[in-house]
Amino acid sequence: MSLATVFVINHQTLKIQRNPRRRRSIIRQFALTTSAHGIPGIARSQSKHNRIFWSICSIAFVAITLYFVIREIRNYFDYSTQTSVNMINEWPQYFPAFTICNLVPIRSDRFIKPFLDFTDMLNITRTNDSISISSNQAKYIADFLQIKVNQNETFDEFFFPLDTMLIKCTFNGRSCSAKNFTSFYSSTYGLCYTFNAKLKNMKNIQYSDEYGGPGNLNLRFYVHSHQYVPYIREGIGMIGMVHNNVQLPLIDSAGIALATGFKHRITYTKKTISYLRAPYSTCDDKIPSMMQAMFDNYQGAEYEYSEDICYELCIQVYVYQQCGCINPKQWNARSVLLPDTKEIIIAPLCNISDKCYSQAGYTFLTSTSLLDQYCSYCSQQCSITSFNLKTSMWKTPPTWLLDDIKKFAETSQIPLPIDWSTNWRSHIDSSYLSIELIHESNLVENYTQTETMTAVDVLSNVGGQTGLWIGVSFLSLMELAEMLYRLIRHQYYAIRRSRNNIEDDNKI
Repeated sequence: MSLATVFVINHQTLKIQRNPRRRRSIIRQFALTTSAHGIPGIARSQSKHNRIFWSICSIAFVAITLYFVIREIRNYFDYSTQTSVNMINEWPQYFPAFTICNLVPIRSDRFIKPFLDFTDMLNITRTNDSISISSNQAKYIADFLQIKVNQNETFDEFFFPLDTMLIKCTFNGRSCSAKNFTSFYSSTYGLCYTFNAKLKNMKNIQYSDEYGGPGNLNLRFYVHSHQYVPYIREGIGMIGMVHNNVQLPLIDSAGIALATGFKHRITYTKKTISYLRAPYSTCDDKIPSMMQAMFDNYQGAEYEYSEDICYELCIQVYVYQQCGCINPKQWNARSVLLPDTKEIIIAPLCNISDKCYSQAGYTFLTSTSLLDQYCSYCSQQCSITSFNLKTSMWKTPPTWLLDDIKKFAETSQIPLPIDWSTNWRSHIDSSYLSIELIHESNLVENYTQTETMTAVDVLSNVGGQTGLWIGVSFLSLMELAEMLYRLIRHQYYAIRRSRNNIEDDNKI
């Protein structure tokens, strides 16, 4: 008779022992088979010293990898930029806008009488005649104009209409006229005129190759120098500017002088500058309300945001708050939007003798905090189109053109000089000029701001660092994901079996 030994098996104990072994098996299998360097060395080590060696190496290289990875990510979020310069062949191109102003904006025949009446009210001594003014009287021209502006009176009648100055206009051999120009007010040169400005809701911009030409604008002008009000500006001629079709030209500062008695040849090439938007820069093309109110005063032209104009306008706001009036030299920008309000007011001009506006302007321009406070909305333009110019000139007019110029002067609405019949040739020499604006090259100089580091660059650099130091790739991450999935699944089923066993025990 043989005896059998019976052992009591505790299933719960077996499960507890089996679960940790199973988890260790999953982790060990991952450690031995992963493509990441270092971890397999730890898993297959047969001695304690070898395991310590591989552990120290792995930790050290992981730390180095983290350092370089964090540095790459921080470099990306610095949003650093670089500028690339390239030349592209662009044809056809939009023909640029060309703005022209008479050097002296005020015509004597319309201005002298009301001005002399004004000086009589001030008891200022007149000259011996009623068609000229003295240097003492000329000091009050700005005061006279300032009063008219504050009384909301127009003085367009004092300016030279374009059709009284423009003798001839041709674009690529096709005739054009004063109707092809739009007008705007310059604080220095009065009423100015722009050819090929972009009009609102109209695709009217002309291309350089229009009518099959090369991009050539020819203009002939008669400036009526005998009607210049004296003491306003030294010189005789016009001032012009080549600019973008949607730009309100700052001709006061960027115009080029055009003397009478010469044919001016201006050749241009196009240049563009493009900036990245946020977060790489603060550029924005949104037009502030105060600037839009200024643009609305002009004849249907569609102007875009200008950083320079924005700063001029925000200075006006500060001057108005300090003085209750604005710089009288900026009479063409009277619309003021007070801070923290949506109300646009038409500000009065300060008296010329009032030093408040000049002192306030100086204080503003020398204070960084005031610039930040009042001009916070004056962001950088996202794109700028400008033109590189080459100018040359030769003597004009030729003899064969004198009769045409003489006929134009005699039929214009501007009164002729008293000695016209005897000295008309000298008057033509001092009042006539012509301009040729011509497209020089199809090449466009592009300055483009680009990211120093893109998201792809970051990913490549991070991959290079992790691959160099610890041999981690996307497939290595998939191996880690697989191990985690297996561990989670194993734990899920272990918990599920435990709950089932507890329920079975409760039933018994």
